Amino acid sequence: MREGYEGTGPGAITPDGCAVELYSRLTAGSEPDIIEAAVPAGARILELGSGVGRVTHPLLERGFTVTAVDESAEMLAHVRGARTIRSTIEGLDLGEKFDVVLLASFLVHTGDAEVRRGMLRTCAAHVADGGCVLVQREGADYHVEVPRERVDPGGYTVRILSADPVGDGVNSVHAEYEFPDATWTQTFLARPLTPEQFEEALEEAGLEVAEYLTEDGTWVKAVPATRPG
Repeated sequence: MREGYEGTGPGAITPDGCAVELYSRLTAGSEPDIIEAAVPAGARILELGSGVGRVTHPLLERGFTVTAVDESAEMLAHVRGARTIRSTIEGLDLGEKFDVVLLASFLVHTGDAEVRRGMLRTCAAHVADGGCVLVQREGADYHVEVPRERVDPGGYTVRILSADPVGDGVNSVHAEYEFPDATWTQTFLARPLTPEQFEEALEEAGLEVAEYLTEDGTWVKAVPATRPG
């Protein structure tokens, strides 16, 4: 387990504290709708941090071609119908370009700034000319409105129990997922980013915001930055 990351509950737990069985139960929510509305029909999508295919499978059903990347073989074993590649995001180098690169699940907020830089460099290296990068950000109140909970239409409860500072602008976030028959917890490190900090991180990787796709600013469409001259 990585330092600062922990998971509890039934089944396999990945190094970043994610429970494979838990993620196989989570619903996709509005993510596929947001993605579909933002990109061309039938686009080739590189999904970074796909997990068990929670979003992969709905995208496949909508006619997209998906390459799913995750560092966990246990997670990728659940993915059906997509090309799968086991790799860290920051270490990925496929030598290919895609219409869409997808970095969801708040991965851009990883506590390690160097890992974030590597993730965004991977996004920039794999997006085709005329393509886009879709990034999911935390909401503005993600670290402050705690504890809080929501009941998912899938019949489970998600709780963010705490978000405690651990230094260098990073918080240790403790989450709980309660199902009728099982409970999982996950502790992970997350770095809040203001919109300005987020856009600076994109710029550093050679990307720029094309538009914010949702009113709350949590979904962003980025493109390769235009070069002067």
